[in-house]
Amino acid sequence: MAIREILEVPDPRLKLVSEPVTEFDEGLKELVADMFETMYDAPGIGLAAIQVGVPKRLLVIDLQPDDETAEPEACNHGGHQHTHQPTRKEPRIFVNPEILDPAEELASYQEGCLSVPEIYADVDRPVTCRVRYQDLEGQTHEENLDGLMATCLQHEMDHLEGILFIDHLSRLKRNMALKKLRKLREAA
Repeated sequence: MAIREILEVPDPRLKLVSEPVTEFDEGLKELVADMFETMYDAPGIGLAAIQVGVPKRLLVIDLQPDDETAEPEACNHGGHQHTHQPTRKEPRIFVNPEILDPAEELASYQEGCLSVPEIYADVDRPVTCRVRYQDLEGQTHEENLDGLMATCLQHEMDHLEGILFIDHLSRLKRNMALKKLRKLREAA
């Protein structure tokens, strides 16, 4: 496993439309392992293959919910003592995903993206959706998704079409977000 570089705007590769996965081999498994390692290190909850420079219809998601059965972990950020609830890993792999039946009802969620670091904005998406996808062996599955999982899947699937979450914003809000990102990079 290896941590790969995450492409960031304005890298033109982020605008590519990804090609279907046709080879379900060790190379695919290695790419998925690298994607999870990269996503966890970033840290994030979803990553599309194009974000690590591979234009394939592949994405990984792990919402990493709190593990209520685990003991809280003590930590110290800048002299501030407190505890965090550990999370549990629930890795999901979606190869060649398709949304079949998005709900008409929309939900707004404040989204961020590893390819647009430190920028967040509200995006409206269908509150539920049915997804068809393949696993690492090429077997096809269908599943109804809702809540954060539905939002995250739709966000990552946008990447497969060359769409970033900021592309859903008005021109004014998108330009403000990109200006803020430029200022953050200049300050770093």
